[in-house]
Amino acid sequence: MTELVSLDDVRAARELLAGVIRTTPLEPSRPLSAALGGPTWLKCENVQRAGSYKVRGAYVRISRLSAEERERGVVAASAGNHAQGVALAAGLVGTHATVFMPVNAPLPKVAATKGYGAQVELAGNTVDESLVAAHTYAERTGAVLIHPFDHADVIAGQGTVALEILEQCPEVKTIITGVGGGGLISGMAVAAKALRPDVRIIGVQAAGAAAFPPSLVAGEPVRLPTFSTIADGIAVGRPGEITFNHVRKLVDEIVTVSEEDISRALLMLLERGKQVVEPAGAVGVAALLAGVVEVETPVVAVLSGGNIDPLLMLRVIEHGLAAAGRYLRVTVRCSDRPGQLASLLSQIAEHRANVVDVEHQRANPHLGLGEVEVALSVETRGVEHSDTLISALRASGYQVVFAAEA
Repeated sequence: MTELVSLDDVRAARELLAGVIRTTPLEPSRPLSAALGGPTWLKCENVQRAGSYKVRGAYVRISRLSAEERERGVVAASAGNHAQGVALAAGLVGTHATVFMPVNAPLPKVAATKGYGAQVELAGNTVDESLVAAHTYAERTGAVLIHPFDHADVIAGQGTVALEILEQCPEVKTIITGVGGGGLISGMAVAAKALRPDVRIIGVQAAGAAAFPPSLVAGEPVRLPTFSTIADGIAVGRPGEITFNHVRKLVDEIVTVSEEDISRALLMLLERGKQVVEPAGAVGVAALLAGVVEVETPVVAVLSGGNIDPLLMLRVIEHGLAAAGRYLRVTVRCSDRPGQLASLLSQIAEHRANVVDVEHQRANPHLGLGEVEVALSVETRGVEHSDTLISALRASGYQVVFAAEA
């Protein structure tokens, strides 16, 4: 299939979704507006039913199955969001869902998928590998495969996000969103370009799982040999055939962000926006904060999902604080004599930094006789504060053998 989904397809999908999904809010972001010099809004699909936009496409696809197909049930592969969307949609339509998820899928997403009534099977280390297992299951059982992104109905359903954005912010000039397999940005580009050809559509991928840039250069979908990112929701090794065609023809730009960029964005959204967002849902904001793309305001960034593992959230918050220069791990080498630690801690306190934990190390073979290493975790107010603290310690004769933002 090479023809594109149409605006009429997206509008028909919206009619199907009436009464099923939420029209999610569009919230202003003061930090981003200040940084970009113009109005910036957040499209909060993180508060959608099942925690992400995925239920839109899943419901449209499943609701159009015949009675005979519904009787056979549906099967899907997902790291979590599509899984929950399929499970919820299958329950609403009245069919049974089996979902294959990577063995390392976040436990809350697995539990939520089961909670919506789906049977969960763990297979493979990536969504791509889980998708192979889902294809095999479909061939063996006759279940209908609900692809996470590469189907016209799914793309049309995801495109309804753009219809809402254009109604909520008619003056929008730029829409930016995360990209995995390309279903969301494909559908949004169809709707936005048909109604407002002047609106720029920008996609963002995690640098460690960016399959679209090399694919666009090659002129066809290219599979990454390896990929890894904390943004599991967009960790896809190869664009879809249909979505690639949409992105190539309708999307203005694809950019990438680092893991540090994503962590900073999550922290900002939590602290300043009061938004709980998963890494994949924050990459659009990450690109805006990192300045990797030039945009014309008003801008709308899509927060595509909020299904984050609490344990990952703890690690990401710490990583985000470190990336912002607010959480410093410092190892100081000094003489091992009474009062030395008290003096060190006193100097840190004088600079109004907060020591979180302290560890002594005397067994390091690189230490001289009578020396000790003191490893400290310190909370600071930012990069400048951290630099000032390190400079002060060195000026006082302490040997800072390792000082890094962890």
